[in-house]
Amino acid sequence: MTVRKILTLSGDGIGPEVMTATRRVMDWFQAQDRIRFEISEGLIGGSSYDVHKIPLTDDTVARAKAADAVLFACIGGPKWDQLPYDVRPEKGLLRLRKEMGLFANLRPAIVMDALAGASSLKTDLVRGLDIMIVRELIGGIYFGEPRGVEQLPDGTRRGYNTQAYSTAEILRIAHVAFELARKRGKRLCSVDKANVMESGLVWREEITKLRNAQYPDVDLSHMYIDNCSMQLVRAPKQFDVIVTDNLFGDILSDLASMLTGSLGMLPSASLGAVGPDGRQPAMYEPVHGSAPDIAGKGIANPLAMILSFAMMLRYSFNLGTDADLLKRAVQNVLSSGVRTSDIAEPGQTAIGTTAMADAVVKELTKLAK
Repeated sequence: MTVRKILTLSGDGIGPEVMTATRRVMDWFQAQDRIRFEISEGLIGGSSYDVHKIPLTDDTVARAKAADAVLFACIGGPKWDQLPYDVRPEKGLLRLRKEMGLFANLRPAIVMDALAGASSLKTDLVRGLDIMIVRELIGGIYFGEPRGVEQLPDGTRRGYNTQAYSTAEILRIAHVAFELARKRGKRLCSVDKANVMESGLVWREEITKLRNAQYPDVDLSHMYIDNCSMQLVRAPKQFDVIVTDNLFGDILSDLASMLTGSLGMLPSASLGAVGPDGRQPAMYEPVHGSAPDIAGKGIANPLAMILSFAMMLRYSFNLGTDADLLKRAVQNVLSSGVRTSDIAEPGQTAIGTTAMADAVVKELTKLAK
C-alpha cells in the first residue's frame, strides 16, 4: 500500500482544534487499512512567528514541497495585528502558496439538504445549490509589483498596489475552470471588471479566445464582479462554475459561504501544475478564518476541515470512493440533527468540536459495514 506524505499546518486560533478533530477521521481511514499516511506537523502564521520571529521558515517550505499534500487550517488573530506588515501571519500563507505554485483555488459552495434552513437566504433559493468557484491564487493585486506605502511631500501617505495578469496566468487558470465545467454542467461564468480595468479586459478576451479554440462545448458567460455579487444573493442556482481573479475570488467565495449557512462548512483545494514526475503540489484548507473569539473553547465546527481532507482524498490521492464515503458520512450526521453552534437551528442542542468529529467517525464505521 502506497504511503502518502502529508504535512499538517494547524496555524492559529481554532486551527489546532479543527486539525485535531480531522486527525481522528484520518486515523479511522488508516485503521481500516484503506490508506497509509506519513503525517508530520509544521508551524505557520502567528505560531511560527512566536517561535522563529517569521511567519514561515525555509524548512517548512521545503517540507511542504516534499509532501504529497499539505493540510492547512487557519492563521492570524489580534495577538499579531500590531506586527510589522512583512511578518504578519498572512504573509506566511501567501508565501507558501507562491513557493508551491498553487495557482488554482477550488472552492465548492454546496448546500446540503439538512442545512438549507441554516442559510441566510430563503430555503427555496439555496436548496440543492452546488457551485464551484475557481480562484486564481498567486497573481493579481495580492502579488503585483510595484506595491508599497510612500510618504508624500505634504506629510500624508499613499498606499498602492498593482493589479496585473498575463496571458499565461489567465490561460492556466482558465483551463482548470473549463475542464471542471466539462465534468459538471458545462457552464462557466467568468467574472471580471472589464469595463473599468485593463487587466479585466485582457482577462475577458483571453478566456473568450480559449473557449472558442478549445472548449466550444462549454457555455461561457461573462459577468462584472459587482453584478455577480448581487446575482449570487438574488438567484445563486443560476451558476455552475465561476472563474475569477485573486481579489474577486477571495470576495465571492466568502459571500458564497453564507449561502451554505456557515463558513464552518466550506472546504477548499489549492492546486499547482503537474510536474514532469507526475506530482502535483496541493494544499487543502477550510475557507473559515482563525476565529480567535472562540479559540480554545472546543466549540468550533470541524466539518470544513474534515471536508478539506475529503478533497485531498479525491484530488491528490485519486480516492474518489473514499472521498464520497466521507462526504456521505458528514451528510448523514447533519441529517440526524447533530450540529455545532454555528449551524444549529432553534430547538437543536449544539455539540462541540470533538463530539462532531466522533459523530462523523461513528457514521463512517456504520457506512463501511
